Amino acid sequence: MKLIIVSGLSGSGKSIALDTLEDCGFYCIDNLPITLLESFIEEVARAEQPIYEKTAIGIDSRNQRESFTQFTDILAHITKLGIDYEILFLQAEHETLLKRFSETRRKHPLTNGAHPLSEAINLERTLLEPIAQRAHLLIDTTRTNIHQLRELVQIRVGAKEDRTLSLFFQSFGFKHGIPQDTDFVFDARCLPNPHWEPALRGLTGKDQAVADFLAEFSQVTDYLKDIIAFLSRWIPTFEAENRTYLSIAVGCTGGQHRSVYLVEHLQHHFHTSRYTTLVRHRELS
Repeated sequence: MKLIIVSGLSGSGKSIALDTLEDCGFYCIDNLPITLLESFIEEVARAEQPIYEKTAIGIDSRNQRESFTQFTDILAHITKLGIDYEILFLQAEHETLLKRFSETRRKHPLTNGAHPLSEAINLERTLLEPIAQRAHLLIDTTRTNIHQLRELVQIRVGAKEDRTLSLFFQSFGFKHGIPQDTDFVFDARCLPNPHWEPALRGLTGKDQAVADFLAEFSQVTDYLKDIIAFLSRWIPTFEAENRTYLSIAVGCTGGQHRSVYLVEHLQHHFHTSRYTTLVRHRELS
């Protein structure tokens, strides 16, 4: 049996993640009380029904507050049962969640007379912290649309199915914030900046003119070689620890030129290897 526990902040995309897993052949249950998780898994393990071979369970903040303190002990018991499980946790920045609830006019599950929306979001972060700390995969959906989130979940599940390591390369701009859901961050702001060339300012690192400009500098080619050498050295150690997903982020000032160029070349290099690769240019989305 393969079990994926899906949790996260309200408005971060949990329902989309569960729907995607269902499309991938998982038997999905949403909003299962934490106190029932242990007994449910025991029952499913005894049943040995094909329908439960791949199961995804959604857990959110509507649980009783006391039950979150039991989560670690429940996971320990699931491990003793020999169940292969992973935790997927979704989150987003505070202002983004406020905007999403405002646009959809949905009610946050923790809002009431004592807790307005902003306070409810902060309370939910605190309640779900025991789950977030145990997450195998953390996805920040602040700048991720529905289609990108579905793709992230699909490639993550696919890597888990065939036991291959999936590499997620992401470019970003430091002035827009560092991605929270990443394993390695590389800073490319030390490299020559095409932004200061008027003819290149409106282009991106995917355009040939920008690529030609950056390729002329030995600092750029050396930086790219060093990243490739670092990743080639350390990726196998993560793979040896049964990791099936690694996220690598490369940032420059605006996330338009240098970081995009480097990520495109990283994806091209590792795509020819045995790894599954996925690329996202956050600021170009």
